[in-house]
Amino acid sequence: MNSPSQTASPSQQSSQIVSATQTAYDAIRNMIVTGELRPGTKLKIENLKEILQTGASPIREALSLLTSEQLVERLDQRGFRTAPVSQQNFNEILNLRCALEDMALRESISNADDAWEEELVLSHHRMSRTDAKDIPLFEERHKSFHMALLANCHSPILLHYCHQLYDLNVRYRYLAGRSQNYGKRDVKREHREIMEAAVARDIERASEHLLDHYQQTGEFLRQSALVPSK
Repeated sequence: MNSPSQTASPSQQSSQIVSATQTAYDAIRNMIVTGELRPGTKLKIENLKEILQTGASPIREALSLLTSEQLVERLDQRGFRTAPVSQQNFNEILNLRCALEDMALRESISNADDAWEEELVLSHHRMSRTDAKDIPLFEERHKSFHMALLANCHSPILLHYCHQLYDLNVRYRYLAGRSQNYGKRDVKREHREIMEAAVARDIERASEHLLDHYQQTGEFLRQSALVPSK
């Protein structure tokens, strides 16, 4: 009797490979951004095969994709490792994120319509009702809210960079989240104030709340020893 892989058509086999790569990509990315795989960790294919219960090819493809997103580094002749973190790297991400998201937010609110407002309010409602301990679901809804703020800017290239900077920043937010002092922030209030200002079409107030939301994490990390200086 032929195995499923032997009887599958070329298009089915291609679809299976893509699906395995996507599954590996999602799993490895989640482990990196949440800190399960610490910064600078050597990523051994054999170890990841055992953890993910998949083949070497999907894992290599996933690592290559994550390299292009700067979450993984390729080592010359030595495989891969998770990208290291540093204050300098975080400051660059934060500065770019503030500049680009502020631009996107202003354009998005300027183009405000009922459909955009409804999606923004709905994404905020979903996020606020999600238990932060359910990490995968909360992260999905948290990103959906922040991207909904920017979605009406009508600039796909700008949104692409905002998506990428969001993902790079998530790792640092998890580092900050390890400290009990970070938990003293009222993040729910911060999100609500951003949403309310955007719905009110108050560009300046929405921008002020959004940038303050990001800068608070930056200031916390600068004053802590959670991220190496270099």
